[in-house]
Amino acid sequence: MTAFELTPAEQAELDKALYDALNPLASAIRSRETGQPVDRMWQADPVEVALSVLAAWKVMDVEVRRLTAQAAATAGSYGANYEQLGAVWGITRQGARKKWPDAVSRPAPATAGRSTLALFGGTAELVQASSGGWEWTGRGADGTSNPVADGTCYATAEEAAAHAGAFLKEHALDARA
Repeated sequence: MTAFELTPAEQAELDKALYDALNPLASAIRSRETGQPVDRMWQADPVEVALSVLAAWKVMDVEVRRLTAQAAATAGSYGANYEQLGAVWGITRQGARKKWPDAVSRPAPATAGRSTLALFGGTAELVQASSGGWEWTGRGADGTSNPVADGTCYATAEEAAAHAGAFLKEHALDARA
C-alpha cells in the first residue's frame, strides 16, 4: 500500500462522511425541483430520487475540483513545483501544469515590470507600480516632460504604453519645420 491509499476502515469512514454530506444536498435539490418538503424526498419516484442524488454528486464534484485547485495553488505559493504536485496526484509534471496552470508561479524576468518605449523622437519608461497597475514617465522630442506623479495608474502595460505613445506623438518635432 502506498502512503495515499486508504485502508478498508478509512474507506468506509470516508464513504459515510461523503454520504452524510451528500444527503442534505440531494434532498434540497429534490425539494427545489418538485416543491415537495425535504423530508419527503425518499417517497418519490426512484428514478427522480436517483437523479437528484446524481445532481448532488455533480455539485460535490465541482466543489472538490475547485478545492483541489485551491490546494494545488496553496502548495505552489509555498514553493511546490509541478513535479511535486504531479507526484502527489499520480500524474506527470506536464499533466500537473495542464491541470493547474496557475498553481506554480514562475520567476519574473529581470526586465518584468519595466520597459522603455521610443517613438516620434522621444522616450517613455513604463513601470509597474506596487499596486500592480502601470505608470509611465516620458520626454517628448521637443523636450517636454509629462507631469510626473500625477497619480494616474493604468490597468495594463499596453494601456500605459498607449497613453505614453499619444504623449510622445503630441510632442514630436514637426518634420516640416
